[in-house]
Amino acid sequence: MSAEFVAAMEDVLDLYEEPYDPTRPKVNFDETSKQLIAETRVPLPAQPGQPALYDYEYQRNGTRNLFMCCEPQAGWRHIVVTEHRTMQDFAHQMQWLVDERYPEADMIRVVLDNLNTHKPAALYEAFEPVEARRILQKLEFQDTPKHGSWLNMAEIELSILQGQCLDRRIPDDAMLTREITAYEAARNAAQATIVWRCTTMKARETLRRLYPSNTK
Repeated sequence: MSAEFVAAMEDVLDLYEEPYDPTRPKVNFDETSKQLIAETRVPLPAQPGQPALYDYEYQRNGTRNLFMCCEPQAGWRHIVVTEHRTMQDFAHQMQWLVDERYPEADMIRVVLDNLNTHKPAALYEAFEPVEARRILQKLEFQDTPKHGSWLNMAEIELSILQGQCLDRRIPDDAMLTREITAYEAARNAAQATIVWRCTTMKARETLRRLYPSNTK
């Protein structure tokens, strides 16, 4: 790994260590996809000693993109289903964070990976320059290192979403939206947080192999 990787990693870890400040929320952002799959035959319901039975044939109904925003320290997350994940789609998510979720915030720090749509330029693709600049003045992007997306806590939340909600056949947009809405409501009501234990000091001890050698 390079010094560039280490520098970006420590930037993210230092941000995570900052105390909670509602005027400067730390938001993790990521996306995933879900293939819509419908049954071609009605599954047989579970019986005593017998699990439910599903036919091996199925019908593909396209793929949907899922945007995940989460604020681990506040125990909050929000998932949006879209048909695409273009720059314009990303820009509208950032506009929602600024205007709907955090209208009173001084600055929103957004941790995200290096996907080519995750750029300030996306705001200018979607909005007039005045609007794009207005939104960007409330945002501070913190990129994870290349090949270091594991540093984004949104990946943890997406993994939980997959295990609790998406690990089965979902046939259409209506059911996908209904299931995700129920998941989000339950997790937010419980104020489920993510406990991040890796600090900069611990990384220097346990991830020494990632650091360039200081000796020549």
